[in-house]
Amino acid sequence: MITPRFSCSQTEKSVVVSVYCPSVRASDVEINVDETLFSVHINPYFLRLNFSHPVFEDDASSAVYDPSTGYLTVMLTKEVPGQDFKDLDLLAKLLAPRPSKEEQDQPVIEVLDTQETPEDDTAEDLVERTQELTLEQREILEAAENDWQLPQSVPDVLSPLQTSAERRYGFLDIHSGYFRHVEHMENEVNEVGADAETSTPDERRRRRLRHEEEKWDEEHYMADYADDEYIRDLISWPNPHLTSPSEDFQYTEKENLVMLRLPRKEYLSTPAETHALYLTLLTLLFSYSYESRTTQGDPTPESAWTLASLTPAFSALDPAPYDQAQSRSTAPDAFAEAELASVFATSYRRALAFPLYRSFALAEACRADVAGLLARGKRVVARCLLEVKDILDRHEVYYVYSKIWVDDFSVWTLAYANDETLSRLADAINSLRMKKNMIGWDLEGLEALTRECGERESDSDDESEDEIERMLPAPMS
Repeated sequence: MITPRFSCSQTEKSVVVSVYCPSVRASDVEINVDETLFSVHINPYFLRLNFSHPVFEDDASSAVYDPSTGYLTVMLTKEVPGQDFKDLDLLAKLLAPRPSKEEQDQPVIEVLDTQETPEDDTAEDLVERTQELTLEQREILEAAENDWQLPQSVPDVLSPLQTSAERRYGFLDIHSGYFRHVEHMENEVNEVGADAETSTPDERRRRRLRHEEEKWDEEHYMADYADDEYIRDLISWPNPHLTSPSEDFQYTEKENLVMLRLPRKEYLSTPAETHALYLTLLTLLFSYSYESRTTQGDPTPESAWTLASLTPAFSALDPAPYDQAQSRSTAPDAFAEAELASVFATSYRRALAFPLYRSFALAEACRADVAGLLARGKRVVARCLLEVKDILDRHEVYYVYSKIWVDDFSVWTLAYANDETLSRLADAINSLRMKKNMIGWDLEGLEALTRECGERESDSDDESEDEIERMLPAPMS
């Protein structure tokens, strides 16, 4: 079946769905409404939407097909007039499956029959039976008399049983098989090599850290620090996503078509996994911000390499968190300063070890961009992810990272991310203070040495000019 192009709008009493399905017969249209779920089938098109509030069909509802334009317009009545249906412009969220309903009811016991003990021997029987009980049985008997308040302890978490050498990776570890023939691909950013399908998370992280140390170049950093005129221009570049008015935001027709092709999944993530997704999102937005600044919003053939190289979840299949001690005790939407610092320190390291422009000040500007994009909400964040997807999809090798990360992240951002959480995260990033000693390299020492060398060259030039003046003949009177 083909998912048609569509758009949604609303009035005070109705929700209007406009579906583009040219060259069909109006008599073949099948429409079904079930509370929040709306579906329309007209061969070969099928569309199923899940609204935020219930709708129904009544005398005020209608479905009109215009053969001249190819649009089917369906008007559905709101169950509660005046209710605001949010996110009607987020097509991926409307296309996402209806969330599973968790069972809230507790199991109950139905008493079918009871037998009473004769009163004459009750006491004696109880004494004899109690004396025969073991210690464990007595604890259970006492617990039964005390509303079953048995002493309990949290069991140790067991590692997942591995029945295969293959390891999963990507968004929520739901992907595998994309790197089975990696030796035949010219994937320059793959830091795990041929072991991508079998390496453990710890092995991936070790390889990432080792590769960063190998690529770190002190002379490159000092040269960019000494001659930073062009880098200052990159830092001053205004990101259009941060300067355009929020009220003018609207997805383009191209973006809507891309969202129609995104996977339609229900992501059942645990609180810890949700927390990790927000942190990994920061690394994606940082890479996007760096690429946008260094190309000033005009992607080049190197843009896909830049995005893949700067994102640890891509190049090393190593997503956040990078501070495990902090993340164990943190709620899904509460972010500790230490773990945010560890996430950005990882992104900073990669920005200082791999791309052309290596500057701590440029990395700081990218972090400010991340905070600004998050503050704009999930619509703007999703637009950035769609731009990342567009760049990666055009590359013959790096498109794989779009499949295992960006596609799912785009859907999750639109359908599951919370604007309030993104706003709190933006505030936390704005208040974060990144220090150069957090990166793991002696940046301050290299900068001091660069300034000292610059001063020496300046003094040497002054001395040379004085010597030349002394050697010149005196002017004629």
